[in-house]
Amino acid sequence: MSDTVTYRPPIFSLQRVWTLASSTFTQLVRMKTFYFLAVFAVLVIAASNLNLLYTPVQQLKVIRETSLGAMSIFSWLFAISATAVLIPRDLEDRTLYTILSKPVPRLEYLVGKLMGVLLVIGVALALMYAFFSVILYFQEYRIISNEMAHMAQNPRYTDQDRASEAAMIAAYGPDLNLLIAVLAVFLKSAVLAAVAMLVSTFASSSLFTIIISTVIFLIGHFHKMATDFWVVEQQGGMITRILGEILVLVIPDFQIFNIADSVSGGQTVSLNLVTQMSALALMYVAIFTIASWFLFSDKEF
Repeated sequence: MSDTVTYRPPIFSLQRVWTLASSTFTQLVRMKTFYFLAVFAVLVIAASNLNLLYTPVQQLKVIRETSLGAMSIFSWLFAISATAVLIPRDLEDRTLYTILSKPVPRLEYLVGKLMGVLLVIGVALALMYAFFSVILYFQEYRIISNEMAHMAQNPRYTDQDRASEAAMIAAYGPDLNLLIAVLAVFLKSAVLAAVAMLVSTFASSSLFTIIISTVIFLIGHFHKMATDFWVVEQQGGMITRILGEILVLVIPDFQIFNIADSVSGGQTVSLNLVTQMSALALMYVAIFTIASWFLFSDKEF
């Protein structure tokens, strides 16, 4: 008589998480998410065709600033709004009950939903980066060609002068630092989506989640400045210092991800900063996801 082997599903399955993430991706795409790409394309093309009294470097810098700024706005708006509606929508159409009635742990549900949101943001950022890099490349080529033709007509410019001018203009074309800036935008969005996920586990409505997440996002850009003011300028005591440290730990420091302005200005991003941003984003996402899991586990569905 053979022993009967009882099948037990794995405690955490990446396959189930991916299934949830892909279905969330499809759900968000059906909400006409990528319509923003058309707006982005118009902004980039308009910025590249401005006929103001810009220097060659300024023309490329405007394209970089416009593109990175549009990417940042799209990503944080989408991270909040998309994440805020996921759980309420699944509750409304009773999809959540169907999913949780199967051997799907609640942690997998939350991670899958979060990954779906980040997948949409990642694909959108990749498409926007590819588009504006092509525009930037052709603008760089056009500007350098025009400048070289203009300098060639003036005998006072030497070959070294022309080479120096071409190198200075090329420094504001597509480069690795732009890709790092897009990565920083994605990392900020990942942290913000995790924050919105946490808020949505106890929020009474999607609007409440959007408002609270936006407030946290805004505070996260200025809370370190405020803490330094109260502790250093006002010579705060022990309680003030403790409250300041708690505030820094609870609310993410979004300011560290704001490197778009420096990159648009042609500055180089250090490998240490990239590592610091990535590690900090991973830590925040893990902490907020685990906190969401604890709160979501207590809910009765």
